[in-house]
Amino acid sequence: MSLLVVGSVAFDSVKTPFGEAEEVLGGSATYFSVAASFFTPISLVAVVGEDFPQKEIDFLKSRKIDTDGLERAKGKTFRWKGEYGFQLNEAKTLDTQLNVLQTFWPKLPEKYKNIDIVFLGNIDPDLQREVLQQVAKPKLVALDTMNFWISSKKNSLIKTLGLVDILIINDGEARQLSDETNLVKAARKIQAMGPKTLIIKRGEYGALLFSKKNIFHAPAYPLENVFDPTGAGDSFAGGFMGYLAKTRKFDDANIRRAIIMGSVLASYNVEDFSLRRFRKLKYPEITKRFKAFKTLTHFDTV
Repeated sequence: MSLLVVGSVAFDSVKTPFGEAEEVLGGSATYFSVAASFFTPISLVAVVGEDFPQKEIDFLKSRKIDTDGLERAKGKTFRWKGEYGFQLNEAKTLDTQLNVLQTFWPKLPEKYKNIDIVFLGNIDPDLQREVLQQVAKPKLVALDTMNFWISSKKNSLIKTLGLVDILIINDGEARQLSDETNLVKAARKIQAMGPKTLIIKRGEYGALLFSKKNIFHAPAYPLENVFDPTGAGDSFAGGFMGYLAKTRKFDDANIRRAIIMGSVLASYNVEDFSLRRFRKLKYPEITKRFKAFKTLTHFDTV
């Protein structure tokens, strides 16, 4: 069964203390789709401009990503330019050009409307609801958002949160959305808005899972080489949702395993610029690092 994702496909220009890359493939839906494609076929809904090369579409198709929902509109593809300092925990945005994304209105191909696992990427919450109105009977809906939508369209976002099962955001966004500084209090307040499962990404400090009854913490994998954190959160979400779509088990134990899978994909993503690491990544490497996570976090009882 396919996994439906709606989000952005873009060109990124990124500079870090360890190098830079100009006009490389990026976008939240791109990172998500490629990461998730290691586990399940993907149905992608996004928009690109007339300048988007066919070779990149061919690359997406080669990864079991159905691009029938990828609209090619008149104009230029969305572009983002950013720079990271040595801490690599937050990008400084230097330039954003929405281009065709500014007028994007998602239209699902007929064959997408019966897909029952849906991920709503980081776009306008009004558009996220529009996607849900086009899907017949989803069994699992997850959502990502960002500080811009929390500050500019909070009421609309809260309305959308009432329709989803899982929310994936970072710690700063969780505090902003809840108006709470303590993450435990923030999580409970956000869960009351709708999503019973909340995942808070904390960068190099890992991720926190808040479910109905339990809290679970997954560390970030310790790496010697980190070149570009762009797309790490989207890759995490892709690995997480891809694993859930593959196993089709949504209990607490499997969600914990999915978080580790998400962390594994995010750890590989940051080892190179753009999707370069994913282009050569093999599934046995994923399972090897998954086992390494288990060793990293295992301890015996007293």
